[in-house]
Amino acid sequence: MSEAFMKVPFFKPDLGEDEEKAVLRVMRSGWLTTGQEALAFEKEFAEYTGAKHALAVNSNTSGLILSMEACGIKPGTKILTTPYTFASTAISALHAGGSVVWADIEKDSYSISPEKIEEKLKADSSIKAVVPVHIAGNLCDMESINEVAARYNVKVIEDAAHSFPSKTEKGFAGTLGDAGVFSFYATKTITTGEGGMVLTDDDALAARMKTMRLHGINRDVWDRYTSSKASWEYDIIAPGYKFNLPDILAAIGREQLKKAQTLFEKRSAIAKIYNKAFSEYDFLKLPPDGEGNAWHLYLMRIVPEKLSVTRNELSNLLQEKGLGISMHFIPHFHMTYFKNAFGLKAEDFPNAEQQFQTTLTLPFFPGMTEEQAAYVVKTVVSVCKEHYRK
Repeated sequence: MSEAFMKVPFFKPDLGEDEEKAVLRVMRSGWLTTGQEALAFEKEFAEYTGAKHALAVNSNTSGLILSMEACGIKPGTKILTTPYTFASTAISALHAGGSVVWADIEKDSYSISPEKIEEKLKADSSIKAVVPVHIAGNLCDMESINEVAARYNVKVIEDAAHSFPSKTEKGFAGTLGDAGVFSFYATKTITTGEGGMVLTDDDALAARMKTMRLHGINRDVWDRYTSSKASWEYDIIAPGYKFNLPDILAAIGREQLKKAQTLFEKRSAIAKIYNKAFSEYDFLKLPPDGEGNAWHLYLMRIVPEKLSVTRNELSNLLQEKGLGISMHFIPHFHMTYFKNAFGLKAEDFPNAEQQFQTTLTLPFFPGMTEEQAAYVVKTVVSVCKEHYRK
């Protein structure tokens, strides 16, 4: 490499003394698994978002599986989702026992197309749930999606992994469908290292997910060890999973939740720097920026006809200059498993393919300094200018 590697990392979590104290508090309590901290985290998250029920889980994937199973996904049924998302969105349906159908995204965004959703629902009555994904924190057209879903009597499960604390006049992301699932992975807008949260206002869905979250046991762990009823006495009422969030991680999440708005404002400030700088050039396109955008990721798009390098070549050049670059996302139709198992082809999803071939993800995190942001801008612009088609 011609420059020192990682002058600006792709991401760095915003953790400090508050999180350290929270971890020590749990360690010293002698209770590390799901207990008081997880219950408090659920309560605080529900209050923050206005949801009736919040269930802490050990990953977004776990939350999706629980939501799909509770919404009736089983053998002979399918979910409908986008190919422009991480693999777990689709694979969760397979773990729940169902299958998957895909609809293309909108032409000028990364969001699943409501029109394509309706086409798929018309053609396949075995679809029982639609799973829109709020890519990079920019929200899907949930009003249209909910209207289509209601016409075909299917559930809506938001994959809200990228979208906390996105909020519109209708409410927070994750509360706009029948259920919504967040991720607290290390690179997300708030983090527990690994973890997630499921939101729903549906009592029946919440009850089913709560049971299935921990082996199908009819009592939670904290109740078994704090109530006057014998701790060893419980029943298995369904073949559940092991998806609970430990207290040591929930404690970190509680501190991160307190900072959620501040972290959002810091990301938004970096996005403004990028947008102002990149808007001057005809070889770049700014990311979509709709109502409630959480600014989780900065997805920069190139204009191919203006540059003599491909997206991949540009990415390699930027990495050589010390920028941490990523791609969000490699669509499912480029993955060996989905191609072989479902016959997915890029030509069936022209909008997703176009976005994939022209998008790369720039360094973007709340603790980024103005100097780091300026270096990203300078590097991107200079490399693009070197390969500008005149």
